[in-house]
Amino acid sequence: MDIKQMHEKPPYGMIAILFIGAFVALLNNTLLNIALPTIMDEFSVKPAVVQWLTTGYMLVNGILIPASAFFVQKFSNRKLFMTAMTLFTLGTLLAMLAPSFGILVAARMVQAAGSAMMMPLLMNVMLVAFPIERRGTAMGIFGLVMITAPAIGPTLSGWIVEHYTWRTLFGIILPFAILTLIYAFFKLRNITPNRDMKLDLFSLVLSSIGFGGLLYGFSSAGDENMGWGHPLVYGTIIAGVIGLVLFIVRQLRMDDPMLDFRIYKYPMFALSSAISIVLSIAMFSGMILTPLYVQTIRGISPFHSGILMLPGAVLMGIMSPITGRLFDKYGPKILAIIGLVITTVSTYYLSTLGMDSGYYYIMFIYTIRMFGISMVMMPIMTNGLNQLPMISNPHGTAMNNTLQQVSGAIGSAVLLTIMTKRMESTGAKMFAEAQASGNAPTTAEGLAKLQEQLGAQAMLDGIQFSFFISTIVALVALVLTFFVKRVTQPTREKSFAQSEGNEK
Repeated sequence: MDIKQMHEKPPYGMIAILFIGAFVALLNNTLLNIALPTIMDEFSVKPAVVQWLTTGYMLVNGILIPASAFFVQKFSNRKLFMTAMTLFTLGTLLAMLAPSFGILVAARMVQAAGSAMMMPLLMNVMLVAFPIERRGTAMGIFGLVMITAPAIGPTLSGWIVEHYTWRTLFGIILPFAILTLIYAFFKLRNITPNRDMKLDLFSLVLSSIGFGGLLYGFSSAGDENMGWGHPLVYGTIIAGVIGLVLFIVRQLRMDDPMLDFRIYKYPMFALSSAISIVLSIAMFSGMILTPLYVQTIRGISPFHSGILMLPGAVLMGIMSPITGRLFDKYGPKILAIIGLVITTVSTYYLSTLGMDSGYYYIMFIYTIRMFGISMVMMPIMTNGLNQLPMISNPHGTAMNNTLQQVSGAIGSAVLLTIMTKRMESTGAKMFAEAQASGNAPTTAEGLAKLQEQLGAQAMLDGIQFSFFISTIVALVALVLTFFVKRVTQPTREKSFAQSEGNEK
């Protein structure tokens, strides 16, 4: 089947297989977070050690996703999906049966090796299978998977851990993974173009040091046991920056780079990338600070905290295909402006939450915020990818996926640090004021009670201030959106012709 025939009749059955595989892999990403305390007790490990179940998973993703551009071009989509799904299935089985914590960590890393390929592969198949004028709708449905799966993970996990063992989390995923693998074996065929390439091992090493170092360093900076002053944190960040600079320089000098940074010469891709990075920082702040506020300040259980965030995730999922259709009709600019106005205003309202803000009021503001974000993410990303010539699609999807992970980790760490520093300064100031006024208790018990009360108020102030900073970040994304232009079919054909000419 040639490209023209495929555009007239896209392979929906095959895409459905990839969707199920991506959904299962993404659901797995967030499913384990709530179960960490239970696993910690069972294997008698410390919080810093149990965190490797998520850190290890993230690091493997950070290493393999930048290399996905090479794998997508080198191997057929059938071979790549079957390999990725086999690794994911084996990792899931091993995790479910893991007799020790070390084996559980190894199983999670095997899972990650499989799941890292799912999203870039699915995005590349969709870019090949659909013509530019129908891509918004297709990518909108893709967004449904990308948003809904990780969002329902914590809520589902909370319910399962409350009623069953943590191993059930893997037991639920395993049948879906096996059935997807069997179905793919019989139905999946090749549609993505391939070419003979050689993997530059030095580029892979530099990429692993660069992206892996940044991800680990910034993620660890938010850990209360480490912080920015820990040698392992600033050491890995410095190594990551050096590795990334060397990696970029090497890629720009190569005729056939592992990850092509020359795609940033396309202005709409460069702009969409910048907006996505800024928006990822703002989005991750809500996903981290909201549960922290709800559970710590308001004293709401983790399960009910997950329920509070669920309507926003569901609405975001429902809106994704609708936004895709609107993108095909009206383009990205108007959608992104409206979405970012909603995101900015709702983030500001989150910065005004108090000690007694109502459960359903918090749910409403958070849901509205997610609605705003749903109008921005996929349209902006799709418009940027539309400007790339077809040969650069794997590089564009790899770049987007990598930068989202890195910017999310950096944004989370910075905003948590801002919250902590503000909390410390506010707490010290309030305690000094209480002592100066002569109202401070003199007994040890009274002082402890006062510090507990002031600690909660200081934390609230820290969360409010972090949300205010996040509002400014969202405002930056809004300003950038005014420079977005819709990429039309002739523009893409011209850029494709230019890239063909450059290759010759």
